[in-house]
Amino acid sequence: MFPLVYLGKVSDVKSGQCLNGTLDRKQANGKIVICDHDGSARLEKGHEVRNAGGVGMILVNSKKDGYDTIPDKHVLPASKINYFDGEKLKKYIRSTKDPVATLVFKGVVMDNMQSLLIANFSSRGPSQRNAFILKPDIAGPEVNILAAVPPMKVEGEISHFAIKSGTSMACPHLSGIAALIKKAHPTWSPAAIKSAIMTTAYWQSLDRKTMTNRNYLRPNAYDMGAGHVDPNKVLNPGLVYDIHIKDYVGYLCGLGYSDDNIEVIIQPLPPVKCAKTKAIPQEKLNYPSIVVPLSTGNAVIYRTVTNVGDEKDSYKAKIKVPIGVSATVIPDTLNFTRVYEKKTFKIVFKWVGGNKANSFGDLRWISKRHVVRSPIVLQLAAQTLA
Repeated sequence: MFPLVYLGKVSDVKSGQCLNGTLDRKQANGKIVICDHDGSARLEKGHEVRNAGGVGMILVNSKKDGYDTIPDKHVLPASKINYFDGEKLKKYIRSTKDPVATLVFKGVVMDNMQSLLIANFSSRGPSQRNAFILKPDIAGPEVNILAAVPPMKVEGEISHFAIKSGTSMACPHLSGIAALIKKAHPTWSPAAIKSAIMTTAYWQSLDRKTMTNRNYLRPNAYDMGAGHVDPNKVLNPGLVYDIHIKDYVGYLCGLGYSDDNIEVIIQPLPPVKCAKTKAIPQEKLNYPSIVVPLSTGNAVIYRTVTNVGDEKDSYKAKIKVPIGVSATVIPDTLNFTRVYEKKTFKIVFKWVGGNKANSFGDLRWISKRHVVRSPIVLQLAAQTLA
């Protein structure tokens, strides 16, 4: 056991954050030091504690980070704890004259039943530019990933691996999955690949309950889009929502982009003439997710699916919407007789009473072998864009 100290005070936030040059050796020497997360890089805090003579560090999350904890290769014995445990630890220090602590490594914890969590720094919706296109699209592995890295020297030791988080990990995971789909289905368009990723995603943690966010609260589609990518299912989604280039042009024309703006994106295709192109409203783009403008009380949404599963298959619609909204899928059964056959359906939404706040649901096309799921966002309040 070692003496435990927290040097942060209302008048001395920098010491609490263990910023460079802020720790007093007389107060930190031979002790385990508690450091608050913000203000400087996590590894820099460990250097400051060690330089001040500290024997260990407990790094405490900020309130906005909640339960998100990221392990690092520190320069001294260290532990990262969540904000709420950090508050308990600081309360303990205030409650006793001689607080003490120790750090014990108990090995790797497997099968955490509350995995997965949506990180606090994961991008959130809605889109400020395209309110009726759901963003984010998908969630992927991005936090605390053991990753191979170029050899780098840390404290005299050559390291070939590191713990990485953020887009550093989410981007290569999703890119790799997209590449696998393209290898298996070389004729599929980018839209079809995106659809396969989104409609096969899952929302459940290992305990089969809806996954949560950093504070163990239930997230919605603005937090995680269609859910967490499932690389075991993406190669056989059953149905895909495909989008043709001409549909993108109509969509961009509907957003108000000029002919020149669009041509920069789609070159070397033929010149664009938005004045002669049928504009496609955002909510009617054949996207795998569905955002419904219900501020006027009713809306009709159209989608077209392409059969990429069994040659002959039948899908039954199952739609879930909150109390206060009615939704009818027409037709509610899709019968396919060949691969790449297309079927169009519509969903009639009506607000029938209740709280006029944005809410969420989903549409599932279910066959014997497939479940094709699309998240639904119901915008019951008028949307004001920045």
